[in-house]
Amino acid sequence: MTSGQSQASIFDVDDKVNNVKPKSIAGLTAFGIVTGVTAGLFVFTTPFISPALRKICLPYVPASSKQIRNVIKALHSPSKFGHTLVDIGSGDGRIVLEAAKYGYHGMGYELNLWLVVYSKFQALLQKGKLSGYAKFKRVDLWKAEYAHYDNAVVFGVDQMMPRLEKKLLQEMQPGTKLVVCRFPFPNLKVSATHGEGVDTVWTYFLPKVVTN
Repeated sequence: MTSGQSQASIFDVDDKVNNVKPKSIAGLTAFGIVTGVTAGLFVFTTPFISPALRKICLPYVPASSKQIRNVIKALHSPSKFGHTLVDIGSGDGRIVLEAAKYGYHGMGYELNLWLVVYSKFQALLQKGKLSGYAKFKRVDLWKAEYAHYDNAVVFGVDQMMPRLEKKLLQEMQPGTKLVVCRFPFPNLKVSATHGEGVDTVWTYFLPKVVTN
């Protein structure tokens, strides 16, 4: 091989390296961006997705303004019944916050971490408007305790209502007011209804449980 051919070969290799290098860097950069975005989405969406992997899925569906108004009407009808309130599946916290404006001492139970954080933040922002108080806790509704509340608000799904009805009958005091949205309890006697369609709210008073 002549000297001229050797030099040409070396220059050819250099050209190939120079042509590939920018593409490789761009590819690595793109891969890093995609990996970072994917990891971020995983971290952010895990609290939203993981409840759906449970046996009974309780998805986050924001309450409408009419539903919130109907819940407040139900809590006040026929008259205000005690001051303590638990919202089972509190979502973005608006029920608890609205009730606190009327003097209720509310606790929101919610499994989704980000919704709990959001609700607590809103409670801080609205603190001056609340005559009662609004607190929120990340907890599995099946492991939570309900015995010391005068009122309970439930936003559930159809398949969970029989089991939740049984749990509340066992744990809450007779006469406790239950305000239920979207899906009624299967066996308890309805005391009153407010609204219509998807905004319907049912009111129940827990009876005394008779044991044999």
